Amino acid sequence: MADKNQLTPKHIAIIMDGNGRWAKQRHQPRFMGHRAGVKSVEKIVKYCFEKQIFVLSLFAFSSENWRRPTKEVSLLMELFALVLKQQVKHLDKNNVRLKVIGDISKFSSSLQKQITDGQNTTKNNTGLTLNIAANYGGQWDITRSVQNLASKVKLGELIPEQITEDLISSGLTTAELPDPDLFIRTGGEQRVSNFMLWQMAYTEFYFTDTLWPDFDEESLDLAIESFTHRERRFGKTSEQLEDSKND
Repeated sequence: MADKNQLTPKHIAIIMDGNGRWAKQRHQPRFMGHRAGVKSVEKIVKYCFEKQIFVLSLFAFSSENWRRPTKEVSLLMELFALVLKQQVKHLDKNNVRLKVIGDISKFSSSLQKQITDGQNTTKNNTGLTLNIAANYGGQWDITRSVQNLASKVKLGELIPEQITEDLISSGLTTAELPDPDLFIRTGGEQRVSNFMLWQMAYTEFYFTDTLWPDFDEESLDLAIESFTHRERRFGKTSEQLEDSKND
């Protein structure tokens, strides 16, 4: 068994699933589930800050979510704008840095400005990095990085043989962040849904039936406790890991 202290996740990534089902169970409109989900975000951000987690990545809106009913998408955009308006000062006061990854050019100009302003306001904070994936897709992220490298090849600045995994990683939206140690998906589904596909090559997965609005500090503790019992070998054997600890 590996040392639990070494297995404390530095970066937790979460797909916050189950808002709509939570509302349906209560005979409420789906949007009420999203509003309840925001409360869970606030609790989990606060708790991750207290536990000294370095990065918390939340999948807020995928590139595929545009396929949802127009009214729901519109309400989600309004909710995103409202949360930014209400929370940026609070994040800044608590030394939390806001980072948004994804193609925000699809959002309204006012929402784009809020995102940019929020990131600028908090950019020098040194506590938790709150990484929000909005209009994000893992395939889009990888494609974007490879396209930039292809442009360099076309200009003669790079040859194909020089393209490495590190170069591709350096072109991703998360280049400055460590890869996720722990991935959590709430709501009972067991798939990654195009979230950080490259970055989660060696991430530990944790799935729970708990719907996101019901996911709280105790729920997160259960996920972290499960993580501490994993042996992260990164392709090595258990014996190799044991030998390296004894060196």
